[in-house]
Amino acid sequence: MSTNIHHKIESPKDRQNRHKAMEAIKLINTIKEDFKFPIKSMEYFYDLFERVYCKNEPLHGDKVKVGTMCIQIPSEIIYALDGVPIRLCNGFYTDDEIGSDLLPQKACPLVKATVGHFASGNFSDKPDIVFSPTTCDQKTKAGAIIEKFGHEVIDVDFPRTKESEASREFFRKSIREFTSKLSKFQGKKLSRKNLKDSISKIGYAQSLYHKLTTYRQSDIVPILGIDVFLITNAFFFDKIDNWIDAMEALLEELEVRSKEKIHVAGKISPRIVYTGSPPIFPNYKIPQIIEQSDAIIVADETCSSNRMFNDMVAVDEWLVNDMLDSISDKYLKACTCPIFTKNDDRIRRIIHLAKQYKADGVIYQAFAGCTVYEMEQRSVLEAMEKAGIPILYIESDYSPSQHGQLSTRVEAFIESLKTRRRNKK
Repeated sequence: MSTNIHHKIESPKDRQNRHKAMEAIKLINTIKEDFKFPIKSMEYFYDLFERVYCKNEPLHGDKVKVGTMCIQIPSEIIYALDGVPIRLCNGFYTDDEIGSDLLPQKACPLVKATVGHFASGNFSDKPDIVFSPTTCDQKTKAGAIIEKFGHEVIDVDFPRTKESEASREFFRKSIREFTSKLSKFQGKKLSRKNLKDSISKIGYAQSLYHKLTTYRQSDIVPILGIDVFLITNAFFFDKIDNWIDAMEALLEELEVRSKEKIHVAGKISPRIVYTGSPPIFPNYKIPQIIEQSDAIIVADETCSSNRMFNDMVAVDEWLVNDMLDSISDKYLKACTCPIFTKNDDRIRRIIHLAKQYKADGVIYQAFAGCTVYEMEQRSVLEAMEKAGIPILYIESDYSPSQHGQLSTRVEAFIESLKTRRRNKK
């Protein structure tokens, strides 16, 4: 007996793509459907993530794609040398599971997911070269593991202190070496004009982000925090000109919504500053729980959003070496990453954000295994208590199974903030 029915056996790559598409579309649909007053111009970002993570559409064609393992690799220099920066931080549980077979079980899920992605070799925009700053221990070691999968990975030395003149000079030299290696890889010389243009373009993108934050400082907040994370995560891989166009359209719409007093939260919804391990698409588990629990994230102190856009390059002399020094100063001095031995700047910034954005409390997330955030939580909690700012510390991972327990803790904290607000009246 013959049959014309043929069953296609799903390959590991197809299965990985299917699972990642399911993770991506589940989050996108939740944002689009579960929250009131959707923003029309956010459709660009929803569509972008769907194209890249559900349809595996490459964005950058023949351009040289420069992979970066962390925020400390300057995009200004990559663009000036005609490359496209692709930040490789990964938020997929599917890739986390692949990476779990290669790294210790207690390793950071973000690092495991990044390594798992490289182990699969399944990219829509595969990086041609990877630069790995020696920031946290796990990312530093991950670079060496990724190299064994056939990728060219170059370490960029990063100091663990930032107060001294020696560390400043150390990182300036490191950035010049990075520039030289990328220039050699590209076969192009860094020109004064290209670097100046690149600094200006990224500075303009940052100014758009700053304008976005002004709407979040208002009593009437026209945009969800989870939407803002989506916007800033898009900057990891999107074409910068498209991102800028989409931001300009978004800001025009927010201006209208602000005049019409469209508030995406409730009248007594607590205002939250979010800090700790970064929300990376599609792992928005904690931000999603916060905003589904009737609170609104009005600001954040993370490397996937505020820390990436907050500080701008300040140039005194528009000469190549002066510009490189100014870039390295911005990427070192303004950084509040917990990898530094002392990190009072981070505490000051969280308190400043809480006051500037009139926040009712702070939620501090640390990925289980992200030791620097775990170790720094005690000093941050003590500082918030001293400043009279309520704070909730939670540990999480990429697993979907924690949702119920985390929701209970976040909801209880938000209810306590509501009670606190009522008692003040």
